Amino acid sequence: MSRFRRPDKMDSLAGFKTEKAEPAVPHGLLKAARKSGQLNLSGRGLTEVPQNVYRLNIDTPEEAQQNVCFGASDRWWEQTDLTKLLLSSNMLTQLSDDIRLLAGLTTLDLHDNQLSSLPRALGELQELQQLRLSHNQLTSLPVEVCILKNLRSLTIQQNLLESLPEELGQLQNLTELDLSNNHLKGLPSSLGHLTCLQKLNLCHNNLSCLPDSLAKLTSVKLLDCSKNQLTDIPASLSEMLALEQLYLRHNKLRIFPQLPAPALKELYVGNNQIEQLETEQLACLAAISLLELRDNKIKTLPEQITLLSTLTRLDLTNNDITTLPASLSLLPNLKVLLLEGNPLRGIRRDLLTKGTNELLKYLRGRIKEEPERADEGHTAMTLPSQAGVNAHKIKTQKSLVYSEKQAGIIPDELFDAAAGQGVTTVNFSKNQLTSIPPRLVEFHSSLSDINLGFNRLTCCSPDICKLLQLTYIDLRNNQLSDLPSEMKNLTKVRSIILSCNRFRSFPEVLYQIASLETVLLGNNQVGGVEPSRLMKLVHLSTLDLSNNDLLNIPPELGLCSNLRCLSLEGNPFRTPRAAIVAKGTDAVLEYLRSRIPT
Repeated sequence: MSRFRRPDKMDSLAGFKTEKAEPAVPHGLLKAARKSGQLNLSGRGLTEVPQNVYRLNIDTPEEAQQNVCFGASDRWWEQTDLTKLLLSSNMLTQLSDDIRLLAGLTTLDLHDNQLSSLPRALGELQELQQLRLSHNQLTSLPVEVCILKNLRSLTIQQNLLESLPEELGQLQNLTELDLSNNHLKGLPSSLGHLTCLQKLNLCHNNLSCLPDSLAKLTSVKLLDCSKNQLTDIPASLSEMLALEQLYLRHNKLRIFPQLPAPALKELYVGNNQIEQLETEQLACLAAISLLELRDNKIKTLPEQITLLSTLTRLDLTNNDITTLPASLSLLPNLKVLLLEGNPLRGIRRDLLTKGTNELLKYLRGRIKEEPERADEGHTAMTLPSQAGVNAHKIKTQKSLVYSEKQAGIIPDELFDAAAGQGVTTVNFSKNQLTSIPPRLVEFHSSLSDINLGFNRLTCCSPDICKLLQLTYIDLRNNQLSDLPSEMKNLTKVRSIILSCNRFRSFPEVLYQIASLETVLLGNNQVGGVEPSRLMKLVHLSTLDLSNNDLLNIPPELGLCSNLRCLSLEGNPFRTPRAAIVAKGTDAVLEYLRSRIPT
C-alpha cells in the first residue's frame, strides 16, 4: 500500500478548468430589468457601476446570441428602457459619463455612497424626476443638475455643500428640496423661482439670514430652518400663503417672529433666546394650532394670549415664567399646556402634575365673574336640577360644561339655557353616558369642539356626524369598537382622540377624513394599518398607535413623510427594535423606508 494517499474528493479535471469570476451584477437581474425597467443594485458593495449596466438599453442581450425563442416570457426584442436605477448604500466614488446612455431614467438613487463629484453628463437625463444624493461627500452641485426640467424631488442632505449655483432656480417643477445637514452659509436668490416647491428643508446648516426671495415660494407648506445661525426672520415670509409648518428651533432669535401667514398651523421656535411675547406678534397667528416656545427666556405671557383662539398645544417648557395670566384658561381649544422647568409662583407643584385640564380649571377659578343683571332672575344662573348652569360661561366663552357629575343623562335644562347662544365647546366628560345626547344636534351650526371622554359609550351615534363644524373630537376612555361611516362628512375635523377604547383595527372612516392632523389611538387592540391609505391623509402629522396589538410595522409607513410624531411603544412587534423606536419619529421613519422592497 502506498504511503502517499490521494485526497478523497480530488477533481481529476481540475487542472484543465479555469475559474469563472462571479459577475458584479447577476445576468438574471439584468434580464429582469429589461422587462420591468427597474434595477436595484443597493447594498452590493460596488466600487463602480459595471459597464453592462450603463449599456443595458444598447447592447444585445446574451440570450439573443444563444438561441431565438418566441416564448411569451423571452421576447428580448421587446425590452423596456431602464427608468429606475437604485445604487444606494454602495462604495461608489464616482459616476461615469456613460450615465448619459440611460436617457430614460426617471429615478436615480445614489444616496449613501462616497461621491465627491458628479459627471456633467447627468444633465442629459432629461426624463429624471427624482434624484437622491444624500449621505455622500459632495462639495458642490454641478450646474448640469439645474437643467433637469422634469425634476420633482432633489435630496442632497448630509453632504459638504458650502454654496449652491444660482441656476438652481431653473428647476421650476421641483416640489421637494432637502438641503439639510450641509455647510451652507447662504442661499441663491433664484430659490424664489421654485414656485411649485412644497417642502423645503434647510436645517443643520450655517445660515445667518434668509433671502427675501423665499417670499415667492407661495406653494411651500413645510419650511424647516432649524439648527442654523439665524438672528431674525424676514417679514416677507408672511407672503408664503400656503405655509403650514415652520421650524425655527436651535437658532439665535431674540425676538419672536411677526408672521401673519394665514395658513400657519404649527410654529416651532424652541431653543432660542426669545425674552418676550408682544400682543401684535400673537395677533398674526390666526390659524395657529401648535406653538412651541420651549427653552427660551420668556418671563411673562400677555393677557391678550386669548387671541390664539385656535391653539390646541402650547409648549413653554424651560423658560423664566413666574406667573400665568388667568386669561390663558379662556383659550377654547387648548388641550395641552407644558410648563415644566419654569419658576412659577402661586401655583402648587401638585397642581402642575395633574395635567392641563386641572391647571386650566384652577386659572378659570381666578377669573372674577361679572355680576348678572337683576332682570335675568333666579333661573338664569341656577336651576332646580343638579345642572347648575353657568350662564356667564355660556355667554362669554360659548362653552357648555357638564363634567364629572357621574350622570347617565344630560338634563334638558342645560340645553334650554344654551339655546341660541352659538355654543362652540361642549364638555360632557367623566359621566356615565351610554349614548351621545341627541340634543347636541341643536348646536350643528356652531359646535367645533366636543369632549365625551370617560363615559360608557359602546357605539357612536350617527347624530354626531351632523355637527359639520366639528374640528376636535375627544372620545377617549369609552367602550367603542367602531365609528359610523357617516363621519366622513365631517370635513373640518383636525383632531380625534380614541385612546383607551376597544378598536381592533384602524377605523375605516378615518382614512376618508382628509383634514385630519392628529389621530390618537393608543391603548386599544389595533392589529394593523394601511400605509397606502394613510399617505392620502396629507395633513396627518401626529399618529399615536402605542399599546396596541401591532405584530409588524409595514415598511411603507416610512413613506408617510408628513408625520412629525409617530408613537409605536408598547406593541409586540420585533422590528424596528426598541433602540430605534426610542430615537424618535424621524429615526423610525428612516428605518422603515430602508426596509421597503424594490
